[in-house]
Amino acid sequence: MSRKPSRNPSRDGGLADVPAATRTRSPGWRDPRLWIGVVLVTGSVVAGARVLAGADDMTSVWAASGDLVAGQALEAGDLSATRVRFDDDADRARYLAVDDELPAELTLTHALAAGELVPVGALGEATADDTVSVSIAVPFEHVPTDVSRGSRVDVWVIGEDRRSRAAAELVLDDVLILDAPVVSDSFASATSRQLVLAVPQAEEESLAQVLAASGDDRVRVVGRG
Repeated sequence: MSRKPSRNPSRDGGLADVPAATRTRSPGWRDPRLWIGVVLVTGSVVAGARVLAGADDMTSVWAASGDLVAGQALEAGDLSATRVRFDDDADRARYLAVDDELPAELTLTHALAAGELVPVGALGEATADDTVSVSIAVPFEHVPTDVSRGSRVDVWVIGEDRRSRAAAELVLDDVLILDAPVVSDSFASATSRQLVLAVPQAEEESLAQVLAASGDDRVRVVGRG
């Protein structure tokens, strides 16, 4: 009896060859992806450190919460805290810091717009109330368009001889505008603008001259910048 030789599966050409297993290797120090990752992480750390350092340089100072006029007594409700980065200590000292005690019985020496930082130099001693409020009507073309509440102006009166410029006379010097209402659309046809002036009581004669001239449109208002 003859036997068939046994077949070795590994030598059987009919079976597919199985690929040799490979071992996963961790990236070496020469792998560019590793260095890119290191650069990104380092950059993030440096950027975060700079942000934190910059936050420490911010100073909380007071700013006007709304439009404030010269001569107005300063109150807590007129101020809002804001954080600002100053270039040096000298600039920082120019403004009213939140950490400092708010001065009492001090008034603004000049107007501040809403959001404007409050300079220490804008605060002064309250002065005696020696002015009277006077409302006058001035033609639109005789009032600068930028005149508003808190502006300081000169008031001129044109002589009865309107053809002579030499007849113009400075009657009130450096007068504070207490109010300058904006004309609404319903009064767009109005030909004059109302101004409320703070006139020193000692200027009674000049005040009478202004009131007399305003009746026939001889008043001119000049802004002081």
